[in-house]
Amino acid sequence: MIDAGAVRHGLRLWPGAALRDLPWRRTRDPWAIVVSETMLQQTQVNRVIDRYYSFLQRFPTTAACAAAPAGDVIDEWVGLGYNRRAVQLHRLAVAVEERFDGEVPADLTLLLSLPGVGAYTARAVLAFAFERDVAVLDTNVGRVLARLRGGRLGPASAQVQADALVPAGEGWWWNQVMLDFGATVCVASSPRCGECPLREACSWRGRGDDPAKGSAAVSKGQTKFAGSDREGRGRLVAADRAARAVESLVRDGLAVVDGDLIRLP
Repeated sequence: MIDAGAVRHGLRLWPGAALRDLPWRRTRDPWAIVVSETMLQQTQVNRVIDRYYSFLQRFPTTAACAAAPAGDVIDEWVGLGYNRRAVQLHRLAVAVEERFDGEVPADLTLLLSLPGVGAYTARAVLAFAFERDVAVLDTNVGRVLARLRGGRLGPASAQVQADALVPAGEGWWWNQVMLDFGATVCVASSPRCGECPLREACSWRGRGDDPAKGSAAVSKGQTKFAGSDREGRGRLVAADRAARAVESLVRDGLAVVDGDLIRLP
């Protein structure tokens, strides 16, 4: 079993417990949390920050997002990858407006009923928007748990282990610390075991096969992008944007179509 007391004590003393300054950590707006968590799925933090601001400037509420055509949401999403997430986010906004009067629900079952919301996102909203004492379980947290336990975990047992570690009344802070710890110290490749504040509580300590491989919630890594269906879908979206831009330029008299060419009038 994981020694919850030792893990909590170690992370409280960890300098990184001061947390990275990230924009979605400055808000408790459930919609903003939904947007950030959707963007952060399989996308690096540094790529998300600027897009997070621009997306919320254009769609600051579920009402604004739901009222816009899905194409506008996809257009704002371009460059973040996995454009289906933008479609799901638009559907979620519509569902929140239609079913919950524009208020993102603070209930796990209701959150899971929303389009595109899985176990991680639902718990992230509860923890980060409503400060509930529930554990979020992403690839970083799953890796930490498996290594602490010294063996692979199934989905149910991983969630139970994660929930058991959350200190009462500190769900928001604890989940942020666990995410940062997994992202900066207990990393997938070359974990920094020598400076790990949880070394004494860890059953693995960098020895032998990594128990995180194949454990619940731990990502297996993305497939190659070049030549993939994802690349093809991205090119189609980009082509559609280009076609609409040309139509706009021609309509405004700023360009003319001359055979296969587009030129100034």
